[in-house]
Formats: sequence, C-alpha cells, structure tokens
Amino acid sequence: MKILITGSAGFIGFHTVKKYAESGYDIVGLDNINNYYATSLKYDRLNESGIDSGKILYNEVVASTVWNNYRFVQLNLEDTENVNALFKAEQFDLVIHLAAQAGVRYSLENPNSYIQSNIVGFTNILESCRHNKIATLIYASSSSVYGLSEKPLLSTDDIVDKPVSLYAATKKSNELMAHVYSHLYGITTIGLRLFTVYGPWGRPDMAPFIFADAISNNKPMRVFNHGNMQRDFTYVDDIVDGIYSVSKNAWSNKYNILNIGNNSPIKLIDFIGCLETELGKFSIKEFCEMQPGDVIATWADTTELVKATGYTPKTDIREGVKKFVKWYTAYYKKNK
Repeated sequence: MKILITGSAGFIGFHTVKKYAESGYDIVGLDNINNYYATSLKYDRLNESGIDSGKILYNEVVASTVWNNYRFVQLNLEDTENVNALFKAEQFDLVIHLAAQAGVRYSLENPNSYIQSNIVGFTNILESCRHNKIATLIYASSSSVYGLSEKPLLSTDDIVDKPVSLYAATKKSNELMAHVYSHLYGITTIGLRLFTVYGPWGRPDMAPFIFADAISNNKPMRVFNHGNMQRDFTYVDDIVDGIYSVSKNAWSNKYNILNIGNNSPIKLIDFIGCLETELGKFSIKEFCEMQPGDVIATWADTTELVKATGYTPKTDIREGVKKFVKWYTAYYKKNK
C-alpha cells in the first residue's frame, strides 16, 4: 500500500511516518517547511527520518537513508498544479493529511496563512483525492472545534458551530468540506479531533515545551486558574496508534468524525509537577485567574473510536512526561 502523509516534517507527522515506515508501507511525506516556528527543528526531524536536509529542493523527491520505503517532497498545499501532479504520478492508496497552519494565537497576526493552508490547501487535497480515485482520506481536525463548550466531556455528537478562533473555524470548515466530498464522490473521509498532544519532537509553541523551558531556565511562568485547569494530555505515540488503527479499519460510513484523546483529564498543576520531577527543579509560578474565553476542563469522549477500532491509549502521564523530558534535555543541550 502506498500512503501520502502530509505534514511529515511536523510533530505528529514525523511520528506517523516512523510508525508506517517501520510497518513496511510505501510512504511519500510532504511538507512545506514553513517558518511558523524554527525550521531547524523541522529539518532535524527530517534528518532523523533519513532525509538529508541539504538535498531538499522544492518539488523534488528525496529518498530516506533510514527507510528505503520512505521518500519526502517539499511542497505547498496551495500549489494546485504540483499537488495534483504528485497524486497523478504516485497513485496513492491512502492519504493521511496532517499538514496545516497550526496555532490559535498566530491566527490573530496572520489570518491569511490559515486560509491558504487550511482551506485552499485542504481543497487541493480533496480535489486530488477525487480526480485520482483515492478511496480513503484520513485528516487531522482539532478539539478546538468544540469552542467554549461548557461540557467537560466532549462528544462528536455535540454541536460545534461556534468556534472562537480562526484556526478552529478552518478545522470545522475542513469537516464540512469533507462531508461534501464523501456525499458527492463517495470518498471515505475520517476526521480526527486531536486532544492536547505532547511528546518528543513537540512544537516549541505548545504548553509542555513552554513549561519545560521556563523550569529549565529559572524563568517565571503564568499558571492560569491557579493550575486547576484540566486537559486530556495525550502522548504522541498513542495518537499515532489511533491513526494507525483508523487506517486499518473497514468503514461502512463514508463520512466519519472521531475524537482521539487519553480520555483521562489531568490537572495542569499535576502536569507541571511531573515536569518538575523529571527536570529535577521547581518552577517559578505566577498563579493567575482564568483567561477570558478559556474553559476549566476538556477531555475526549472516545466511545466511537473505541467501538470502531478497540483503541486504547497506553501511556500514562508520568511515563509520557519522562520520555518528553529525556528528549527535550538531550536535544536542547546538543543545540545550545
């Protein structure tokens, strides 16, 4: 089976490539390597995957030296002509679409990048699937589509028509667009609403990195709602196992939306405590009230995913934080 994995220089995409490459699939990875955060981290992920960053040229395929079944191409999703040409040349059996302009706050500064990547780019993926007879498209949605829901346990049956960020709005738009293509063209689409992913090679704009950086460098950090926020911290390997189980499942419905999370919410103060234990240092906390628009607790109702695939997350918070800190300490010591 030949698989396209977009966002393969990103956090979740990097780990997804590893899972499928080690499982023997023929993989093409795609990423535009934009500068939303340091491109050095993206190139280091690619190097770890056997993609020589010195050989990367736009729209040129580079073979991995780690896995002979993995190749990478730098390409913008909104590059309609070359995206479709890639689909036509490779004739993929499955598309796992993880690429997107990420981040909530950045959408206030640069809204157009979200429209280009998450709307125009997603349209190109859908159109390429349609015209190249791709049977199944798995794509990353987000827990942010739930907006300011007052329910702590979030279900895919909940109404999600009140997003509170442009990022969330684009992800909800993706779900609506996928429904159209499932309905009109018979493409099986599975949208995965991901919950608070963390782990090695994570993004520097995410809470685990921000907290680890503050603790390591004796910098004060703001802790909202006095640390009593609860989030469904989910270790990246468990997310990838969920994606893998979804891709192995036979779907009777053409249109599907699923939550992927740990289904076990953790208080923010406890997450910080795990980081302090592994880093061997106490943090300098500035306790704050809740931010306007934030919610106290969110976690994933994974009933539908479990029913369909038997998915069970395996990594508890202590083990996951230990693995994250081990990577963080080694990586940033080496790159000082």
